Order: sequence, then structure tokens, then C-alpha cells
Amino acid sequence: MTKKNQQKNNASSKRPKAGDLESRSLSRGAISIFILFHLVAITCWAIPLDFAVLRGVRELVSPYMRWAGLFQSWDTFSPNPKQDNSYIKAVVITQNHHMHVWAFPRMEQLSFGERYRKEKYRKFTEVLPEQKNAALWPDIAKHLAWQFKSQTDPPDKVLLIQFQTDIKPGIDEADAPSAKPNIFYEDYVQPENFK
Repeated sequence: MTKKNQQKNNASSKRPKAGDLESRSLSRGAISIFILFHLVAITCWAIPLDFAVLRGVRELVSPYMRWAGLFQSWDTFSPNPKQDNSYIKAVVITQNHHMHVWAFPRMEQLSFGERYRKEKYRKFTEVLPEQKNAALWPDIAKHLAWQFKSQTDPPDKVLLIQFQTDIKPGIDEADAPSAKPNIFYEDYVQPENFK
């Protein structure tokens, strides 16, 4: 085989085949649709306006946005900013009456890097005590009880407590009022929860 024929064969073997081009363009098209969907959904979700078209898009994408954790609310900024600071702790009481306290991460107590990774906890704890999320409470209590599972002293009861402090402009931390506790869920742990 001459050198020219060998170069010709090498060049032709490097050319993509028709099937490869088709699958590449199909893959790129799917990726483009995925990106476009997310750009439109996140933009329509995050714009703090209330047009009929935006409401329609929000209703359509709401289940996916909530499932994926991409939802965002503007209640921090407008129209009614939050008037209180709140955080949640759980108390797990064992059968021998020992108490274990577990605190959800609080942004003001974390480093910058940890805040970035655990921001979802802040959002989660803001909405968890709302009555519309009551269906989550038993599962969260079971999960927390599982954290303190012991053969000799198993968990008996779990309490979920929200602590709230009113935000008063112009008051420094030293003069701030103490957080008021509110038990929003309590239940006994059943032995079958540990199987």
C-alpha cells in the first residue's frame, strides 16, 4: 500500500459516521432543551412580578421546582419581610429519661463555607413548622430518633421545637429578647420504627 493510500484511509477512518453525527446532534439537542427549560422555569419562578403568564408557568413547574429544591421565595425582601428570627431544635427522650438535643444548623453559627453548603437547612427550618407541612413531622421525628438509637436505652419520645425572637431594629444582640420556644410536634417512638 502506498503512502498516499494509507493517508487517505486514515483520513476517511477519522471522519465521523452518519449515525455518530445523528446521535451527537440528538444529545446536544436534549442538553439544550434541558438548559432552556431550567432558564425559563427559574426566571419565571424568581421574577417578583405577578402576571397571569408567570402564574401559569409557576403552577406548571411548581412540583418540579419544589422536588429539585430550586424554588425561591421573595418573602425575605418583599412585600412583607420576616419580622422574627427562628431556629429549630429536636429533643429525643429515651426510655431511661435521658434527653438528647439535636439542633438544625444555624447560619449565624457556621463558617462561610459551611453556610454555602447548608443554606437549604435555613429554608427548610423556615417552612417546616407551618401546618401545611405537618405530614413531614413524623418522618423527621423518626429520623432524629434513629440518630440516638441504642439497644440499652432506646428513644421513647421526640419533640420538635421552634424558637422565635422578634426582630427589633436598632437593638444590639446584648439587649435582644430571649427566644420563645414553641413545641410544634411531639410523639412517642414506636419500636417498629427501628426495624
